[in-house]
Amino acid sequence: LNRNLASQEELVDRARKLSEQMQAYAATSADAQKQQLQKQSADLRAQMAQAPTDQAGVLRGKLAQTEQRLRQVESDSARAESIIRTYAPSVCLVHVAIALHDQASGRPLRYFGLTSDGEPINDSKGKPLITLEGTGPEIRAEALGTAFLVDHDGRLVTNHHVVEPWWQNEEFGDLKEQGVEPVIAEMTAYFPGSPSAYPVTTVKISSEADVALVRANLDGLKREVLRLDGSERAAVNGEPVVLMGYATGLDAVLARADDSTVRTIVTSSNGEPGKILEGLAQKDLIRPLITQGHLGDVLPDKIVYDAQTTSGGSGGPVFNYEGKVIGINYAVLQGFGGSNFGIPAEFAERLLQATR
Repeated sequence: LNRNLASQEELVDRARKLSEQMQAYAATSADAQKQQLQKQSADLRAQMAQAPTDQAGVLRGKLAQTEQRLRQVESDSARAESIIRTYAPSVCLVHVAIALHDQASGRPLRYFGLTSDGEPINDSKGKPLITLEGTGPEIRAEALGTAFLVDHDGRLVTNHHVVEPWWQNEEFGDLKEQGVEPVIAEMTAYFPGSPSAYPVTTVKISSEADVALVRANLDGLKREVLRLDGSERAAVNGEPVVLMGYATGLDAVLARADDSTVRTIVTSSNGEPGKILEGLAQKDLIRPLITQGHLGDVLPDKIVYDAQTTSGGSGGPVFNYEGKVIGINYAVLQGFGGSNFGIPAEFAERLLQATR
């Protein structure tokens, strides 16, 4: 989750840096591997044409291995492209605005007032003045995550900690001890290719795992429904996977636009996340990041894979190469990209069945 989003300049700077990182990642993608293998194949053929007879057999063996690997990469790439083309438009970015209420009175916490620059008025120690009275702006925390469409009626699967960001969160736990209760002020979904923001409501939260079912009124928006498969044969160790989600949240979406567009959207929205997302949706810049990898382990309560992801990718679908969702991305092991975790799809299947 990306909470307490940064200042305008920080957003612009982070988007620029992430754009460079994304370009570096592209250099290791399947397309880059394919080009490298094609070059190796061409080099080996050129060597064979000039090699003595006693060396031709060795080169022929290397060529056969290289072309076998090339065919596998091309096959995997074609299947991944089909999954991406069909299902990426059904993977949405979820924006959650969290209000903070006084537990005793139920009234929202507000800033005492704002300066002429739109910043909260601070006390002598530089901390914002907070009150339960007056008409100052409500204090809001912001969270971003991922969800995906699982039914034509607008039901979406995501994580429990996306729809209730305070769940198992120590920072929000500290607030509760001070008599402050977090509540959802607004939850909105943004789909690729649509300029609209779709209000989201929670349908059911799993008591077994970090999974939740929500619903959005999609108002005629046509998107493919993702197919869940929680069977044992669907998730196999060593098999390739495709992961979709809004990893790094707002930064990654902004990173796809040029500097001028980023600066225009961020400054015109005064740095407010909801308005930034509206501007990005209007320019058709909201699309999930897609990474590929392999399953490292399949356990009763989690699947482990090396497809890259990070904060903001929570709730994203993990596909096998049949195009079925075998997991819901929910956690990363910081500092070690080889271990990211998903909730097995069977937990989401149970939620769907319980609400039919």
